[in-house]
Amino acid sequence: MEDQIILIDKPTGISSFGVVAKVRRQLRDEFTHKVKVGHTGTLDPFATGLLILLSGKMTKKSNEFLKLDKVYEATLRLGYTSTTGDPEGEIQPYPNSGDSGSCCRGLAPEPREDGREGRDPEWDKVESTLKSFIGEIEQTPPKFSAIKINGERAYKLARKNQDFEIPSRKITIYSIEILEYNYPELKIRCHVSSGTYIRTLAEDIGKALDTGAYLIALRRTKIGNFDIKNATKLVL
Repeated sequence: MEDQIILIDKPTGISSFGVVAKVRRQLRDEFTHKVKVGHTGTLDPFATGLLILLSGKMTKKSNEFLKLDKVYEATLRLGYTSTTGDPEGEIQPYPNSGDSGSCCRGLAPEPREDGREGRDPEWDKVESTLKSFIGEIEQTPPKFSAIKINGERAYKLARKNQDFEIPSRKITIYSIEILEYNYPELKIRCHVSSGTYIRTLAEDIGKALDTGAYLIALRRTKIGNFDIKNATKLVL
């Protein structure tokens, strides 16, 4: 059938638009004519997991998929920050300020492999911090995003080092659970509303822990009732 809902397990290293182009070529070869293909929400190139593509007449129903909740598995690296919130940015150690507002103030400094003293938050502290994000919260999308500012993509403006602001928005975090924690890596599973940026969530968690954080891995496992286990792996 030309009119399909296509579930793709996107590998790392390819953009969502690259996936669309590859599937479009495959369908063109299969049906011997051009078939319209569109996505219902992107993933960053470094991320993996579920993409919902629509083909043929199904593309007219893309709006039905845009507002669906999503589930992600995200691995954060604590103790560092990235200019883009992911491995593609400039990575810097996070300074332990010891400010009075620090949630981790009072933890004894411990030596790290890089020779730097810091405060490694314990499991209970991490767990309570994650719980503080559950519910409806305000989130400011990252400057390295596809949001349009005066008609131009934010990431293009950011690459030009232009100064601009992105308005915050209300999003909902339904749940966050720790899957693994071995400092400096923290792996979580989060169920979130549409419009949530996991890169920003990771950065905000890092700020709340006074460690800094950025994403080193991200995998989307569910969109609404659509599950990654039913997706086709894309071969590059």
